[in-house]
Amino acid sequence: MNVDGRVSIETRNLCRHFGDARAVDGVSLQIGAGETYGLLGPNGCGKTTLIRLLVGLLRPSSGEALVLGTAMPNRGVLSRVGYMTQAEAIYQDLTVWENLRFFGSIYGVHSIPRFHEVLSLLGLAERAGSVVATLSGGMRRRVSLACAMLHRPELLFLDEPTVGVDPQLRVTFWDHLHRLNQQGVTIVVSSHVMDEAERCHRLGLMRNGRILAEGSGAELRQSTGTSTLEEAFLACAGGTGEPG
Repeated sequence: MNVDGRVSIETRNLCRHFGDARAVDGVSLQIGAGETYGLLGPNGCGKTTLIRLLVGLLRPSSGEALVLGTAMPNRGVLSRVGYMTQAEAIYQDLTVWENLRFFGSIYGVHSIPRFHEVLSLLGLAERAGSVVATLSGGMRRRVSLACAMLHRPELLFLDEPTVGVDPQLRVTFWDHLHRLNQQGVTIVVSSHVMDEAERCHRLGLMRNGRILAEGSGAELRQSTGTSTLEEAFLACAGGTGEPG
C-alpha cells in the first residue's frame, strides 16, 4: 500500500556500530506513505537500534536515513513523528489524563476533545483518573500508544507495541492502525509475533543487523516455498536462529 507514490522513509546502506558489534549493518530500504512496514526478527537483531536511527535518537556510523524527506537526525521533523518505545516512556506517578496533558503540551496539543477521542479509541475513558502505576501492563501499553498518537503524526513508530496486551485488544489495535493507513499515516512496527507480522503490508526479515528479505507475508512464503512466516524466516536465515 502506498499513497500517491510518496516515500516516508528511505535508508541507504545505513550502519550503526557499537565497538565491534554491528547492530545495524548496511540496511537499505524504502517505505511508502500510508504503508505499515513490519520489522520481524529475534530480540537483539537490530530492530530497536534501526528505529532509534530513524527517529534520530542515534547517529549512524555510516550511511544515510531520510525520514519524511529529511536527513536524520533532525529535530525539526519530530513534530510529525510519533514513537511508542518498547519500554514504557510514560510517568508512572501521574494519572492517565495527566500523562496526556503533559505529552500534549510538548506537541502543542491542548484540545480537550482530542484527549477524550484518544481515550475512547483505546478503551481508556473509564481509567482517565487512574494513576499509571496502578494499571496492568496491557493498560500501560494503551497509555503509551495514546501519548504517541495524540498529535496525529504522519509517521508512527511502534516498538513491540502489543507486548502484554490481550488478544482481543491486539485486534482492536490493528484495526485502528489500518484506519490510520487509510488516512495516509505511515507505520513502522517491530515485532516477533507471527500473527502481527501477517497484518503488515510488507515485512523486513531482520537478523544480525541486516534485512534478509522483504515482501508481504504471502510473497515471503511463496519465494521460500514455505507455509508459515516462521519457516520463511528460517529459510532466509539459512536454517538457523528463531524469529521470536
